[in-house]
Amino acid sequence: MKNKLIIATLLVAASIYLLFSAFVQDFEVNKYKDAQAVRDHKAIVEGFIPGILPPSAYDIAETHGKDVPGVFGSFAYKEADEAALLSQLTPSQEGNGTMQHGEFLFRVDREKNLVKFRDKPSKSR
Repeated sequence: MKNKLIIATLLVAASIYLLFSAFVQDFEVNKYKDAQAVRDHKAIVEGFIPGILPPSAYDIAETHGKDVPGVFGSFAYKEADEAALLSQLTPSQEGNGTMQHGEFLFRVDREKNLVKFRDKPSKSR
């Protein structure tokens, strides 16, 4: 009787694990101190960080799926770089203050000097 209970428990645990792993995506989260750290890790070349990252960018973070497309991230910047950054962005078709450049969409909070970005939905890897 005890062996049957152990086997049943193991089967239930294995089933739960398989179901969980099938529906939960694997994501990688990266954080960078500054723009130089991003360049050192080649995150721009890999397409995880936008190429228009200002020189003063700091507190940079990005999350991307390992098995599925999708990049989300943010960075702070110093006000001295704001005009140059904004000059590279154009309004997107999404509206609501969303801007675009290349394969990325941006939301800029000028009061906090904070940018949130994501890749465009049609982007494929």
